[in-house]
Amino acid sequence: MSVEVPRRIVLLRHAKADWPQVSDHDRPLAERGRKDAPVAGRWLAGTGIRPDLTLCSTSARTRETWKLLVPELPQRPRTVYEERLYDASLGELIAVINGVDDEIRDLMLVGHNPGMHALADALAGEADEEAAARMARKGFPTSAIAVLGFTGSWKSVEHDVARLTAYWTPHGD
Repeated sequence: MSVEVPRRIVLLRHAKADWPQVSDHDRPLAERGRKDAPVAGRWLAGTGIRPDLTLCSTSARTRETWKLLVPELPQRPRTVYEERLYDASLGELIAVINGVDDEIRDLMLVGHNPGMHALADALAGEADEEAAARMARKGFPTSAIAVLGFTGSWKSVEHDVARLTAYWTPHGD
């Protein structure tokens, strides 16, 4: 596949998590999160975006979010549970993306804040006006999804390379 093909990055923050007496990595979803994750999946399915690869943090809440979301998709993308996404800095997230094989056209990351929001802000050199305004108002709450498009190789992903084309949250404005 040519590196000049249009590509998309779908950023999903995990659904609402509970706060039981466990390590942060082992926190499960709260009841609201278990309800929101399939709704996020239905929204994503409705966009027509079919991720070729999903990189999901290894935390319990991201894995549970993915497990509840994926049945809503028309096809299950290849999934890799990626330890580097847990508690990742902006630079670490970009490094993970830079390592994606150019055969992948649409990539999904299931991760955490502040990383998902920082990544969406950093990559979006341009933006759909409505999507940008909604993200500015809402921030990046649990189950939020940002879709960014760019043309080029995954190795070329850096600040301002993409356009924010869509932004969604399960609880509207």
